[in-house]
Amino acid sequence: MKQYHLIVSGLVQGVGFRYYTERLALSKQVKGWVRNLPDGTVEIVAQGNEPSISDFVNGIKTSPGFSRVDDVRIDEQPPESFSNFKIR
Repeated sequence: MKQYHLIVSGLVQGVGFRYYTERLALSKQVKGWVRNLPDGTVEIVAQGNEPSISDFVNGIKTSPGFSRVDDVRIDEQPPESFSNFKIR
């Protein structure tokens, strides 16, 4: 089980990016949460097994829909206990 803390920058607020992230997490069986930050970035904590979390991170980097992902900062964290994936 791996857990990552991601900060996504670019055009990622007001374009449905959090909802895309939630759908992607559910499809990959990834747990955690996503939220907008005041500086215009999006913060994600995501947890899953190795293939699922890798697919999830790659999906985040693809700039889905009207969004534009310029950078994704990723840090590994010790796993916490999540029961699902939520938009905060």
